[in-house]
Amino acid sequence: MVNTMKSIEVMECRKIEKGWSSDNKYLLKNSGGRKYLLRLSPIDKREEKEKEYEILKLFSSLSFPTSSPIESGVTEDGKHFYMLLDWVEGEDLENVLPSFGAEKQYDLGLEAGHILYSIHSLPLRGEDIAFNTNIEKKIRQLKAYKESRNRIEGDDAIIEYLENNIGDIRMDEPVYLHGDFHPGNLIYTNEGRIGVIDYNRWKVGDRYEEFYKSECFGVESSIPFVRGLIDSYFSYSVPDSFWRAFAYYSLHAALYSIKWAEKFGDEEVEAMKRRGMRIISDFGNLKSPVPSWYK
Repeated sequence: MVNTMKSIEVMECRKIEKGWSSDNKYLLKNSGGRKYLLRLSPIDKREEKEKEYEILKLFSSLSFPTSSPIESGVTEDGKHFYMLLDWVEGEDLENVLPSFGAEKQYDLGLEAGHILYSIHSLPLRGEDIAFNTNIEKKIRQLKAYKESRNRIEGDDAIIEYLENNIGDIRMDEPVYLHGDFHPGNLIYTNEGRIGVIDYNRWKVGDRYEEFYKSECFGVESSIPFVRGLIDSYFSYSVPDSFWRAFAYYSLHAALYSIKWAEKFGDEEVEAMKRRGMRIISDFGNLKSPVPSWYK
């Protein structure tokens, strides 16, 4: 498959179908039974993926189980860029959370909050700071949704809110973001710890933006987990500025995710519409920036 890899002798290979990434992913096993993750990307994404590999080195310096980088390069046929990473052994956290009691779910959220804070505390290299502002991106995305044929009925009030309150998001202290931090990209390891995978949506941005995926996906797996995540990240003192930004990012995602899902077909569009309506309901149809499940 990747004849240029020197690190391992592959004895077993299985394709991984889970996830939204355009990468082809494989679980590899060597003769000693050690497992690895192989990610293959089209060669035209080489520069982007080389950057991702360097960022993985930064993230793997932290003290939690993660997909540490081992080797990268171009495949022998020149068609793909590959990354060979450590495999994080365990079960998908989103699958096992419902089997635990509320207290255990909350405790795992506390651990996840500490992990996320450590990611955001990594020293930021100047060359990684984005030139385009988050505000410009959100305006473009909202415009794309407004022009879409797929919209939520009665969305005018949400659109007006998003257009009038864009100042609730910020970029004054940019940090490294995982970019997709929710139970679907976390592992409950065999040692009972939380591991982190899938950094392909990493970026530099507003730390508060990291949390809207918890509203979109995390609360569907476990509300106690998301409450613990937020409580531990802010040491049990959540600022009002966070809730305003959290509401903005979450409600923006409630609409734009519908437009984003169009490339995956009508079934995914309808699923995102249902999720969007649930998110709007969580914020009391704009009555409060603090979602009902937290209060």
